[in-house]
Amino acid sequence: MIADTDMSWPQWWPNCTFAAPLERTEALSQAPEEILKATTAHLNFKAFLGYTLTITIHPTKVAAPRDIEFDAGGHLQGTGRVTLVPQEQGQATRMDIEWRVRPTQRWMNVLTPIAAPVFVAAHALMMRQGEKGLEQAVANNRAKKPA
Repeated sequence: MIADTDMSWPQWWPNCTFAAPLERTEALSQAPEEILKATTAHLNFKAFLGYTLTITIHPTKVAAPRDIEFDAGGHLQGTGRVTLVPQEQGQATRMDIEWRVRPTQRWMNVLTPIAAPVFVAAHALMMRQGEKGLEQAVANNRAKKPA
C-alpha cells in the first residue's frame, strides 16, 4: 500500500487526493519496483487550516513492500523515505518516515517564522490521519485474505 504501482495513497489517506493522473515513463522492466520508479504521482493534501499543498512524489528506490525512497516536488521540495520494520514475532510493524523538504510557496516561507507551530500542528494531524487510514486499510486487506 505504501509502495504499490497505483500509488493508492488517496484511497486510504483522508484529505489526500490525486491532483492529476499518474504519469508514467517507460519502465526498465515489468517488475512492480521498476514500474513504480517510472511513476510520478501528483497529490493534493488539504490541511485542517484550509490550505492545500500539491506535492509530486517520484519514487527513486523501491524495495517493496518494506522501503520506498522518493523525490518530492511542487509546494514541498526535497526527499522522503518510508520504511516498514516488522516488530516482535510479526504481530506489529513500525513505520519510519524520513521527510526532508522545504516549502516553495512564498506565503508559507514568509509566515513560517511566526506560524511554525501551527504548520507543525497541521502536519502532525495530517500524518495521524494517514496513519489511521493506513492502519484501517491494512486491517481491511487482512480481513479479505483467506486464513
